[in-house]
Amino acid sequence: MKRLLVPLLCLVYSNVFSQTTGEQLFDALKKLEADEQFKHAIISLYVVDSKTGKVVFDKNAQVGLAPASCQKVITSATAFELLGKDFRFKTYIGKDYPKENKYDAGCLFIIGSGDPTLGSWRWKQTQDTAVYAKILAVLQKNGLYSFDKNLLVVDYLYGLTPLPEGWIWQDIGNYYGAACFGFNWHENQYDMVLQSGNKGSAAKLLRTKPEMPGINIQNDILIAAAGSGDNGYIYSTPYSDNIFAKGTIPSQNAPFTISGSMPNPAAVFKKELFAYLFKNKITFKENALSANEAMLKSLPVHNATHLIDSIYSPPLDSMNYWFLKRSVNLYGEAFLKSLVTLKLGFGVREGTYEKAIGILKNFWQQKGISPAALNIFDGSGLSPANRVTTNALVTVMQYAKKQNWFASFYNALPEMNGIIVNNFNGSAGAVREKMWKVLDVLK
Repeated sequence: MKRLLVPLLCLVYSNVFSQTTGEQLFDALKKLEADEQFKHAIISLYVVDSKTGKVVFDKNAQVGLAPASCQKVITSATAFELLGKDFRFKTYIGKDYPKENKYDAGCLFIIGSGDPTLGSWRWKQTQDTAVYAKILAVLQKNGLYSFDKNLLVVDYLYGLTPLPEGWIWQDIGNYYGAACFGFNWHENQYDMVLQSGNKGSAAKLLRTKPEMPGINIQNDILIAAAGSGDNGYIYSTPYSDNIFAKGTIPSQNAPFTISGSMPNPAAVFKKELFAYLFKNKITFKENALSANEAMLKSLPVHNATHLIDSIYSPPLDSMNYWFLKRSVNLYGEAFLKSLVTLKLGFGVREGTYEKAIGILKNFWQQKGISPAALNIFDGSGLSPANRVTTNALVTVMQYAKKQNWFASFYNALPEMNGIIVNNFNGSAGAVREKMWKVLDVLK
């Protein structure tokens, strides 16, 4: 099944309509439905006057369809309302007592709370070098130079199941399908740098950025015609040691990069931080470890006795720009999961997605949206099992328009109008152009 969904509803652009607007939309949509490309499609379009709330047009507004990125507006609005536009994630730096007096501390803890920006290149203060320097400065300030145990990255806030239900094998190994862990690093994305060449030959894997220790990559990517674009796909799962790459990249002289999702971001971070601290004369008697690695091996995991400092993410309204405008799915999953921590407190949580979706549905039920109209499994809309009505989407947008955070929300919206179309036939580009002709009625 193919689906084309564009992530902004007509509500945002609606003005005072003439009496014939509904009729014009009816005629335009009837013509669209008669098109051979839409013969087996399901189309939903719901338009209201943004000033009065009056319904201008309704086509299948109560039918649940796969919303894809349209679903992001629900997660975003929920996060603004429940978390607040100034909400920030905090990554804690902690320690415990040393076993021997000659050491400054026992274990160094880096405790994740699901921050999706840690190590991101999008802000100066979140870049990997800035994070390393912050941790080093905290240790130096507190006179912590030697540890008689290890560096422990605590990444188990959301348990051992970082993925929501319904995400598919073709997505989760690629950068846009990155799982949301209790500890995220570099947006859980890595780049696979490939040497291109002549059409028909095999692409050679040069390196990954950053390096991923203990990972085996089976590279079966071939080289296609020049200008053919990125048609490479990466297959992997959280905690897996094996990654499979297939598909094609274009023929060119320079290397070509495709991006995947890290199976274990904490493992990448701990290796890099451990080396950085060692270089700066911070020593450990033991090695680095992530809490999830220990749990998977049935090893005991202890907790910090003292929290020394913390690292803050950018505020939610800044993160939300990248979630909506640039469609970074990881941010939406982090926003959704944070609803659970907000309501239930900081602690290990299996079943985080179910709890978070329950909180979201309960909130919007109080605003008049039936839980059955929000049959969702994630925060970003990546699961093809999601079903949302256009009536619910417009209701969320109407509510957002009345809130004091609306300007931040609105400025992050993609600059498109939207109709939800499922199960169309043929080229997505051609479908998009035909959809725009319907929406031209609203200009």
